[in-house]
Amino acid sequence: MSVAVPEAGRAVAAHRHPVEVALLASVFVIAACGLLYELAAGTLASYVLGDSVLQFSTIIGAYLFAMGLGSYLSRFFTRQLSAHFLRIELLVALWGGAMPALLFLAHGYLPDAFRLLLYTLVLLIGTLVGLEIPLVMRILKRDVGLRELVSQVLTFDYLGALAVSLAFPLLLVPHLGLVRTGWLFGFMNAAVALWALWLFRDELPARRAHGLACVLTLAALAAGFAASDTLTTLAEDKLYADRPVLTRTTPYQRIVVTHGAAGHRLFLNGNLQFAERDEYRYHEALVHPAMAAHGAPRRVAVLGGGDGMAVREILRYPSVERVTLVELDPAMTELFRTHPALAALNAGALASPKLQIVNADAFGWLQHSDEIFDVIVVDFPDPTNFAIGKLYTQSFYALLEQHLAASGYAVVQTTSPLVARESFWTVVRTVEAAGLQATPYHAHVPSFGEWGYVIASHRPWRAPTQLPAGLRFLTPETLPTLFQFPPDMARVDTPVNRLSNQVLVQTYEREWGHVHP
Repeated sequence: MSVAVPEAGRAVAAHRHPVEVALLASVFVIAACGLLYELAAGTLASYVLGDSVLQFSTIIGAYLFAMGLGSYLSRFFTRQLSAHFLRIELLVALWGGAMPALLFLAHGYLPDAFRLLLYTLVLLIGTLVGLEIPLVMRILKRDVGLRELVSQVLTFDYLGALAVSLAFPLLLVPHLGLVRTGWLFGFMNAAVALWALWLFRDELPARRAHGLACVLTLAALAAGFAASDTLTTLAEDKLYADRPVLTRTTPYQRIVVTHGAAGHRLFLNGNLQFAERDEYRYHEALVHPAMAAHGAPRRVAVLGGGDGMAVREILRYPSVERVTLVELDPAMTELFRTHPALAALNAGALASPKLQIVNADAFGWLQHSDEIFDVIVVDFPDPTNFAIGKLYTQSFYALLEQHLAASGYAVVQTTSPLVARESFWTVVRTVEAAGLQATPYHAHVPSFGEWGYVIASHRPWRAPTQLPAGLRFLTPETLPTLFQFPPDMARVDTPVNRLSNQVLVQTYEREWGHVHP
């Protein structure tokens, strides 16, 4: 037996109420903005505090908890739902939009308060975001059946989250940066509030006051967007001793180049990578013990080292026919290839016809490449998080071994054996666990202090009797002293750093944490 559907019912089903359409579109925007603030908080925490896995895990956990709290608190909103929804949108717009700028400024001016401000904002914004969807559902419930209501709201919620999860790393961060992106999405939340002001104009109390609040919020967000560069410069001028002359935010890191009395300095996510006045010590020590010991290397790989300094030293050897540079971040190789001041630092090495640049993850590239090299120079940042820590594991060094010629040498930069003694010897132990002979050594680099390296090979390393002309630090006579370790840097028993546990990341954080609390 069938039940006839009245003509009026079919008309309602065929033509959605304008308020319903508008609110469902708002759900899409709300979900996109809510996830954006979560991603921005996690990214900034990773930049400043390191250990991206820990930071994203705790940020996501705190944010979801706050959203749950907001959902619970929504039950106490019983009257004037439209007005409450509008006000909450304006609060989310202001705090969410301003969050990246506030955190950048806090990192520069109040570094001790950064973590407290971070989680305060995450909990505040998460609670407000948790209030949004329940209020929308209760407003829609006046016109839509419960089963259809839940499916529609969740569909638009998930679609909004999908859109921003793809746009954040591919479009927003590379082209706008975190600060501008925050203001832009705050503007979108405020636009939803303005939309709600029009949709519910017949039921809102104090319409003029709400309208003025929308206008002032939009004006504040527009001003923040326009002042993004100024705000970022204020924060970074305070954070760095020298004046930043170049900044880039990429999907992988925050690149800052400063210039002062000591020349240019490169910082990645706030961590110093080189200083112009003494980088030659670091790079000569990194490259020449392995290159000169080989005798006549023809094919060389550099993993990391997108600044081109290691390539500059490698090109001193006439026997070199080809250098393959594998650098994850294309912005690094582009900057140090095309920017006049930066290209001068590497003597134009990244424009050499002998060089092939591959912008890829070194781990994945080794898995898929079948090339064999006479020398491999591994110049990654220190293992401050699990994404980098995987490049210091037994699994990675086992891949490295497969690409190293029988007579070849690989060399790995290996943090400070004085400050991070256990971390240094963990890398040595891990290289040995991969079936390679490990020859550790160290050099004094004033900007870093005592710095460590390890040569990995199938055959024993022998000190070379000749080095290229024109070196400023190394000589054949002083080179052997780099391989001598005093008692306070002598070997200690350490575990193997495996992909499944990454003990090196925790060890590194503990040891360097005593130096930089």
